[in-house]
Amino acid sequence: MASQVRTRTQLQLVFNAGVNDDGKAIIKKKSYNQINLEATPDQLYEVGQALGTLQTHTLLNIVRNDSFEVAEV
Repeated sequence: MASQVRTRTQLQLVFNAGVNDDGKAIIKKKSYNQINLEATPDQLYEVGQALGTLQTHTLLNIVRNDSFEVAEV
């Protein structure tokens, strides 16, 4: 049997940076590492919204990326 342990949490903000010459959306991402592993979705959302207001581009999405170690018990 295996178990998993969360080892890292990353907050990623996704922005609309306009359109290119072909009319396709330009998506920019900004990542923040070393996020507290115990951060709640509400906390991450609030921080993401606050950081988004400081950016030039329009905030599209707030993403939480968790990494886990999987090991045999």
